[in-house]
Amino acid sequence: MLPILSLRVAARLVHAHRAMCKSFAAGIILFFMATMAHAVPSYARQTGAECAACHVGSYGPQLTPFGVRFKIGGYVDSDGQSGKTPLSGMLVVNTTRTAKDASEGDTLENFKPNNNTAAQEGSVFLAGRLMDNVGSFVQATYSGIERKWGLDQLDVRYARNFSLAGKDTTAGISLNNNPTLTDPFHTIGQWRFPYTASDFNAGFGPAPLMESLGGAVWGTNAYALLDDHFYGEFGLYSNQSAKALKTFNGSDMGVFKGLGNYGRLAYFQDNKRDNYSVGVFGFGASVQPDRTQLGASDKYRDYGIDAAYQFLGNRKHIVAVNASYTLEKQQLNFTHGVIDEADQLKNSLKQFKLSTSYNYNNTWGATVGLFDTRGSSDATKYASALNGSPTTQGYVLQADWTPWGKDGSWAAPLANIRLGFQYTGYRKFMGGTAYLDGSGNTRQAKDNNTSMLFLWTAI
Repeated sequence: MLPILSLRVAARLVHAHRAMCKSFAAGIILFFMATMAHAVPSYARQTGAECAACHVGSYGPQLTPFGVRFKIGGYVDSDGQSGKTPLSGMLVVNTTRTAKDASEGDTLENFKPNNNTAAQEGSVFLAGRLMDNVGSFVQATYSGIERKWGLDQLDVRYARNFSLAGKDTTAGISLNNNPTLTDPFHTIGQWRFPYTASDFNAGFGPAPLMESLGGAVWGTNAYALLDDHFYGEFGLYSNQSAKALKTFNGSDMGVFKGLGNYGRLAYFQDNKRDNYSVGVFGFGASVQPDRTQLGASDKYRDYGIDAAYQFLGNRKHIVAVNASYTLEKQQLNFTHGVIDEADQLKNSLKQFKLSTSYNYNNTWGATVGLFDTRGSSDATKYASALNGSPTTQGYVLQADWTPWGKDGSWAAPLANIRLGFQYTGYRKFMGGTAYLDGSGNTRQAKDNNTSMLFLWTAI
């Protein structure tokens, strides 16, 4: 779909791209410091609209058509009010129980093998209009699990509205640190269900590269929405420097050889009472995973399709369905050929995600999600799998209550809260119904079944 740029062409662009990203990032940080006292309020306060206007169920991140347009428009739409800082805060507290205690090798530092309660994350957002045509979604998070801060999300945009061939058009540019962060339909990568998950559960198996780069890269994306239907986006990415990763506590995915590239095409239809979108996406990169052994690189090609449907009606009964499928092709020149941590030079990974939700009166919600990851068998690459397969399958059930976030709610639009229960069940984990845990012992996939009660607040 969108193969990686040739290394010859990428080599001519990478130095200029990295320099531009560093200069732009430094400029944004200085701009924030200079205008902190004069910027406008965060999204709900900025627009004067309730949370339910932008989000299904009165809480993020699932977007309504209004929310889709607000994001594409650069986060700058407002009701004309100004003079307040675009700051918000978020806290997620949860208590988690798994079907069986974690092994010593899998127990998180500072926590018990089971039955843990934690302030999982606390975030501060700089989110909203900064000046005409410039807006932001920036999230700095303190992890109560890892006990450190990080630059979780960064998406700073410049957007304009104009007419193209007689059609209303919105176009913009984004500086960001995650390929899927910029997606306006929230059906892929960063924004898929479950929207919160316990750090104490086993996870959802191996993921495509494009979903593993959050906070590890800098990207510059150009995008446009034509005639309120046709959306296109293209972005170039390079790895963050070791110094930047240390500063922002990002995960080190290695060094890109050339530039990674991300592309997205989608069709969007808003019928007011209901809406849908269908799209394709792709990402390609050559990555040298060890900064100390430059040379051969692992090549990744991610290709995917996605679709979403929402029935909004009169906003009393809301049904939403989201689905995506991603195929990743891997050529492991370094992992296989240099360090011998994969048996095969070429591997593949296939990921399918599906979720269906129902919300009553934008207050009571229920969601069912399915996850299914499969791929080439490789006993060395997937050493914990008894059969060398990455296959991980299961489901997520969630029920939640969001009492605020509507017009006339308490403290609207200053505060919101969601209380929920989530259950994750595993049919297979790392290849089958059993695998090797972090201590090298055989563990059943169902031993990872996880119950979580969570409180998610935002102000």
